[in-house]
Amino acid sequence: MTDYTVKTVARLSGVSVRTLHHYDEIGLLKPTRMGANGYRYYGREALLRLQQVLFHRELGMPLAAIAALLDDPGFDRVSALRSHRERLRQQVARGRQLIETIDVTLAALEGATKMDETKMYLGFEPETQARHEAWLTERYGGGMDDRVAQSKAGLAAMGASAAQDLMAQGEALEAAFAQALQAGAPADSAATQALARRWCDWIAAAWNRAPDRAAFEGLSRLYEDHPEFRARYEARCAGLTEYLGVALRAFAERELA
Repeated sequence: MTDYTVKTVARLSGVSVRTLHHYDEIGLLKPTRMGANGYRYYGREALLRLQQVLFHRELGMPLAAIAALLDDPGFDRVSALRSHRERLRQQVARGRQLIETIDVTLAALEGATKMDETKMYLGFEPETQARHEAWLTERYGGGMDDRVAQSKAGLAAMGASAAQDLMAQGEALEAAFAQALQAGAPADSAATQALARRWCDWIAAAWNRAPDRAAFEGLSRLYEDHPEFRARYEARCAGLTEYLGVALRAFAERELA
């Protein structure tokens, strides 16, 4: 089998060259060999290991935990793949249900059918939202309940379409921060701080109130502390969690009272 250069592996896998270098540095994914020209080359075993890294990263597992799992002599790649397949099968089924929910709602909004309220929430996972809210309350106290309720009220008031647009804005901001990190822009640079300002405005819309310095700094810490947020950002770009946290805290210190 042909050994692939790091650039080719990046293109095939969707993982940036910088991230592959990072994986090499932390011992998560070593190249099969180093060429005389200093290039990294990856063979079959390395490619299969990278596939497992990406699958487990999708599960929200920290990189250190992934490395420990893959290096365990008892790790069974076939069993792991079967487990991934079942999880993805369940996600596909849920995705189909959510698409049906969207179609039913669109048909009602466009006047083609009458709204069936019993089908408005099929496919959603209330336990996920409940888990997030419980974590916030446990970590930051009972006062979080009122803030969560205020945020929910604001999202409900803006309507489903506007709420979806708001979530799309958040996705775009995440991607912009990842691009800034990959481009080597310092977290306190003018360009990155402009993104932090947009993030602050986005949070104000999501929370239904403008965050003060303490709240915005607390949010940056939450991103770093909560395993699901960390997994989300690290899946987008290695090191993004800390980069985002530093950028948001720098903005809060400079701009927020």
